[in-house]
Amino acid sequence: MNRRAFLSLTAGAALPAAGPKKPNIVVILADDFGYGSLNCYGADRKLIRTPHLDRLAKEGIRFTDANTPSSVCSPTRYGLITGRYCWRTALKYEVLATTAPLHIEPERLTVASLLKAEGYRTAAIGKWHLGYGTGKTDFTGDLRPGPLEIGFDDHFAVPQNHGDASGVYVENHRVAGLRSANKVPAGITPYGQKYMGIDAPQRVDINVMDVLTTRAVDWIRQQNKRTPFFLYFTPVAVHQPVTPSPATHGTSAAGALGDWIHDLDNSVGRILKALDDADVTQETLLVFTSDNGGVLQTTGDRPEALATQAGLHVNGDWRGGKHGIYEGGFRVPFLVRWPGKAPAGTTSAENISLVDLLATFAAVLGKPLPDASTTAEDSFNMLPAFLGKSSQTPIRNAIITHSADGVFAIRQGPWKFIEGKAAKPFDRVPAARRAELTPQLFNLPADPREQNNIVEQHPDVAQRLSALLNEGRAKGYTRS
Repeated sequence: MNRRAFLSLTAGAALPAAGPKKPNIVVILADDFGYGSLNCYGADRKLIRTPHLDRLAKEGIRFTDANTPSSVCSPTRYGLITGRYCWRTALKYEVLATTAPLHIEPERLTVASLLKAEGYRTAAIGKWHLGYGTGKTDFTGDLRPGPLEIGFDDHFAVPQNHGDASGVYVENHRVAGLRSANKVPAGITPYGQKYMGIDAPQRVDINVMDVLTTRAVDWIRQQNKRTPFFLYFTPVAVHQPVTPSPATHGTSAAGALGDWIHDLDNSVGRILKALDDADVTQETLLVFTSDNGGVLQTTGDRPEALATQAGLHVNGDWRGGKHGIYEGGFRVPFLVRWPGKAPAGTTSAENISLVDLLATFAAVLGKPLPDASTTAEDSFNMLPAFLGKSSQTPIRNAIITHSADGVFAIRQGPWKFIEGKAAKPFDRVPAARRAELTPQLFNLPADPREQNNIVEQHPDVAQRLSALLNEGRAKGYTRS
């Protein structure tokens, strides 16, 4: 069943009905923000300070086993919005290019289209990185299909990454402030690429966080209290290039990366204040998380390395980080605040994935999803965990993760099995990650840092998990 068919069948249920107002929903998805990069997850307060994120932990639930479906950004963003693992699409490894077409099929049910059909006003503000149009993106033309075609009413974004080659913002279907189709002189991006030379106002890296946050705050202020809203806010911090604002420069003992973390925390604080000022905090479900683990660098003079040398463990005690197959690439902070629903100041060890948000939000609204073979294929309803309810039986039977090189891993109970095969050609796998290209098995409670590969000692477990992984791929869905 495609999105339109599902929404037409449920249109009657989408009509306003008597009873409590539907909760506003805010999802804040940080970029490359690791598990150990905020105080409530163990970061040393002598190095960095994250009071606004800590406020969310005090007023809600702090999850300790939340996972991204990928250890790199585009696939996770696809999974969050669609409830489907991105490796089921044509994107088998790495991320989408700046000029990639829209990666989400307009007919597919998304978090945004689900909520819009329920009367929500919807917005995607921040980093997008899921493409525009149907072919190679022409930033001088109409950028459709795009976010508005998959359920968002409003869109303002950095098209791909902080510091990307476009150098511009996109607003709804156009480059913001586009003056002409002419090329203009362009310099070099922080990544050594040449800017595209789009004839429009250019982004200034140290101002991007303020611009995006101001846009999100203004959007919240514009909402009618009688209409529920959904804000998908995706800050560029703390992705490279590390460009802290003048307001945070020099405020951290962890160097520029620590200052950049302060920018992220300040941004979250501004969102919280906007909700408070609009008097909607009590009726808003807010989720804060990240698209993957942090960049792990220990040597050299890059900001990530200097932060590590200062004592900041960006991914906590987990092994590895962004791009890789170990836990540091997937374990992320996950905070849920829902006043009167999510018990304040609590912790949950429920094993969840960011792909679970679609099914969970559908459950919040009492909306059954279509068959898992066609929609939200890998999304599980985590509403019981959001409400602080515990059970002896995990909600998920297993969770599948996928690295930037296209290496699969599967977790079930205490076990984690790494298949050890890459979708990316071997000669393109960085030498530092080629050790991941071998079958591995870990008992995470006994060996949380994944130091002891016990695949030879437990071949039966490895075989069982390998079969479960193959079943999830072959069947086309994992949601039960």
